[in-house]
Amino acid sequence: MERLKRDGLTITWLNGGVTHMDGGAMFGVVPKPLWSKKYPHNEKNQIELRTDPMLIEKDGYRILVEAGMGNGRLTEKQKRNYGVLEESSIEKELSELGLTPGDIDMVLMTHLHFDHATGLVKEENGQYLSLFNNADIYTSTIEWKEMQQPNIRSKNTYWEQNWKPIQNQVKTFTDELEILPGIRFIHTGGHSEGHAILIIEHQGETFIHLADIMPTHAHANVLWVLAYDDYPMTSIKEKEKWMEYAKERDAYFLFYHDYKYRVLKWDEQGEIKEALERERYDY
Repeated sequence: MERLKRDGLTITWLNGGVTHMDGGAMFGVVPKPLWSKKYPHNEKNQIELRTDPMLIEKDGYRILVEAGMGNGRLTEKQKRNYGVLEESSIEKELSELGLTPGDIDMVLMTHLHFDHATGLVKEENGQYLSLFNNADIYTSTIEWKEMQQPNIRSKNTYWEQNWKPIQNQVKTFTDELEILPGIRFIHTGGHSEGHAILIIEHQGETFIHLADIMPTHAHANVLWVLAYDDYPMTSIKEKEKWMEYAKERDAYFLFYHDYKYRVLKWDEQGEIKEALERERYDY
């Protein structure tokens, strides 16, 4: 487990599983000769996308950001289609930290696509149950509404079995919500209509999780957005806005999906000047 530590703030990355998705879809209209220089791919043209939640410990609270792929939640066909070669080991890693899922106080969901939300639920004896049963689960009002009433496009990623078991724990917000002093959840739209980002301000430092409007370090170009985005122009606009915000504050970027980096900071020339890498990666 990789960990970023500051006085009064700890962020630990937990193993939530891994997917391998089509590289062309993940980089939209960007030609392969360009994106393949920035991010590796396999012989199927798939790129490795981690689904590793962040455990934030601050002010006596334990906050999980995203929920991973879960364990035992996917059929063999789904595993094959989504390139899931490893499922979640969050419960095991929480145990190594002396914690259980019941010790999580809040879960922050930037959006509720299956690769973020499947880990919210476990299956026991044919029943779907909330894994983090004592936590308040936060997401945007728009995202929660679409999760329950998906359209013809989004029904493939908003699964009923991922929302029904947690519905009594969900708390929503409209534009912005301060979770704790210094931790803000902000609605952006773009990737989905209800997509949100997370900003942490702590003792003069800024940490930003842009979630799926910048899922990997290779998406730093504001024009490089996903074919999966429901509103790509919104993704571009919001990414440009928040990357400028990050530049002004010399901020760190946090990642859920990146195969290599957990956190990094770019210099004025766009070169990586600080980074925390995953201890294990396949490429």
